[in-house]
Amino acid sequence: MPRVTTEIADHVAHVTLTRPDKMNAMDPEMTEAIVAAGAALHDADIRAVVLSGAGRAFCAGLDVMSFATLAQGDPQALVLPRTHGDANLFQQVAMVWHRLPVPVIAALHGAVYGAGFQLALGADIRIAAPDTRLAIMEMKWGLIPDMGGMALLPRLARSDVIRRLTYTAEPVAAGQAAAWGLVTEVADDPHAAARGLAAQIAGRSPAAMRAAKRLIAVAESGAPVADVLMAESREQAALIGGPEQIEQIAANMAGRAPVFGPAGGGPHR
Repeated sequence: MPRVTTEIADHVAHVTLTRPDKMNAMDPEMTEAIVAAGAALHDADIRAVVLSGAGRAFCAGLDVMSFATLAQGDPQALVLPRTHGDANLFQQVAMVWHRLPVPVIAALHGAVYGAGFQLALGADIRIAAPDTRLAIMEMKWGLIPDMGGMALLPRLARSDVIRRLTYTAEPVAAGQAAAWGLVTEVADDPHAAARGLAAQIAGRSPAAMRAAKRLIAVAESGAPVADVLMAESREQAALIGGPEQIEQIAANMAGRAPVFGPAGGGPHR
């Protein structure tokens, strides 16, 4: 059975971790499959992604035993080479989703530990079931989070929260994670909530949605205010009067749903 499956319907890519017998713990094959699944969607005609896990958990972290043989080699050769732009393979597990041009929504349930937690951080939005438990688990094994977590966590949580999670490796409940900014919202059925939100996003202008994600990335980057203001203006200038914006206005005026073509390609009938 493949480690990851992708199904595209109504402009939404549904990406599912499919190793339920191991609580979707990441072995080398799954690590590669997650990165490949994200890379395959980069230029796809989609408007949103729903990322979830089959079975009892979203992802319980690394499959420690499967990586044992790798740890016996040269650790510097394992993690220092930049194999995916500015990231290594393990960091790309999260960063490939963070860098997709469309919104990514993670539906979380059960264990969201270690590598799974950092994978979830790569999403734009995280919706968790009430029984979800989240943890930066690496300290339990005498390690630090190194799968993109430190590039993404400071955008979401206070320094003291990050330190507590990192130093203790203690799991936290979904409600506490939401209070700390790690989870967007808690829902009884996170997968259904994620699908509904993705459908809502898919009904908006693809060009405007991609522009919004680019703009938010600039705003979060710590760029000077002048650069953020200019990014706002450039993105807006490219949208005003464009075919998708005209279609959105026409649809609003007619009280109907807008009809858009391929991402960035304007409306079609």
